[in-house]
Amino acid sequence: MNKYWNRREFLQRASAATMAALAAGLPASSLMLGCKPKVTASADTVILLWMAGGMAHTETFDPKLYTPYEKGMEGNRVLSTFPSKPTALDGIYFSEGLQSIGDIMDKGTLIRSYVAADMGHILHSRHQYHWHTCYEPPQTVAAPHIGSWIAKELGPKNPVIPAFIDIGQRFTVGEAEELKAFHTAGFLGNEYGPFFIPDPSQGLESVRPPVGMTTQRFERRNELYQDLINNSPIGEFGSDYQRESLKRSLEQAYALLNSPESKAFDLSTEPKRSYDIYNTGKFGLGCLLARRLTEQGARFISVTTEYEPFKGWDTHENGNSRLVEMKKQIDAPIAQLIKDLDQSGHLDRTLIVLASEFSRDMMVEGRPDATVKEQVQQPDILHDPKFYGMHRHFTDGCSMLMFGGGSKKGFVYGKTADERPCKTIENPVKIDQIHQSIYHAMGISPDTQYEIEKRPFYTTPDGKGERIEAIFS
Repeated sequence: MNKYWNRREFLQRASAATMAALAAGLPASSLMLGCKPKVTASADTVILLWMAGGMAHTETFDPKLYTPYEKGMEGNRVLSTFPSKPTALDGIYFSEGLQSIGDIMDKGTLIRSYVAADMGHILHSRHQYHWHTCYEPPQTVAAPHIGSWIAKELGPKNPVIPAFIDIGQRFTVGEAEELKAFHTAGFLGNEYGPFFIPDPSQGLESVRPPVGMTTQRFERRNELYQDLINNSPIGEFGSDYQRESLKRSLEQAYALLNSPESKAFDLSTEPKRSYDIYNTGKFGLGCLLARRLTEQGARFISVTTEYEPFKGWDTHENGNSRLVEMKKQIDAPIAQLIKDLDQSGHLDRTLIVLASEFSRDMMVEGRPDATVKEQVQQPDILHDPKFYGMHRHFTDGCSMLMFGGGSKKGFVYGKTADERPCKTIENPVKIDQIHQSIYHAMGISPDTQYEIEKRPFYTTPDGKGERIEAIFS
């Protein structure tokens, strides 16, 4: 496979895969119902907290030697731009600004050795596609999102709550089409795709008619849309299977609209004291909405800091000052989410995963043994504070967190070097291991597959992914 696809080639091939998915018929399971190996589930729900844009491990959950800024300093000296702070685990430190999450690490697992794939020239949307689907793009088949696999295999936990909910990502920002390529159920069908809530503060708007539209008019519009799907020319909405899947997705949305559970989307009903803790911005309120939807029976929820080029965690300059703000957005809400689910008794059966597509370093682009074209102007000698931070993409050592759902409490897995390059040196973890660990926690067999284009398509490439045994109780 060509590892140097540019953005246009990626889009062309992703679009072709999407069209192929629409034309495809019923995906045939290669494992007959009742014959799948039984896996004992330790979780019923997954919450993915997505740090979109590349979260630097040495600036967050795997800090190294702190070097304060001095004009004229050597960039190669800088490993961390924040001092380290103790956590609830003896001998384990987090970067300054993440003390609230550090205080609850006795409830979770810290993975310090995730290694992102080597895909040549680094493009955020390609690595995000890989993380969310477990397949390197481009694919001839539209690969389903991990949330869609879970929705397909397990179905909704509560019949009126969408099985897969995506909170916080807009598709009106840079690289929008690339992001759409993996926010899909692919060949599994529309009913298993994400229910989008771009802004959690307006979550209620997602489950009620547009402002000004009467109930009668809305009912009539729904009937017309159903007629359009039922009576459209063959192929206009894809195969018969895809057409029926689209109809079921509309029926599910309509059921939610008229259900008491729709009130969970209305954050104005949250007590002020709780609301204020979560209210650090869109991501914080996304965590609050995720908690409320988990309590109502959601199956898979993704909450993202949102990927928009050169914003959020995508720190191409001013890395230190940018991360000060990013940490304010995530620290209190994530800690409160864990505490609230623990107190309500939901944490034991909810697997929470915090991750990013890759890490960052000040000097190395890619990985030490497979460097790629530099995309950031980062001088060897720093004369301006805007260069003080981790601005280059680094794929050889990334941090992740897991809470609940059968994961161990107060556990650390993997290790990175203390000197540059701060790469993984113990227990490297690849994306197929992460996916199979999540599937195993949810009780989904590692052999799960469907026949597409006359070949088996597994949850992980070739069905060879294995869970990380050590991180589970």
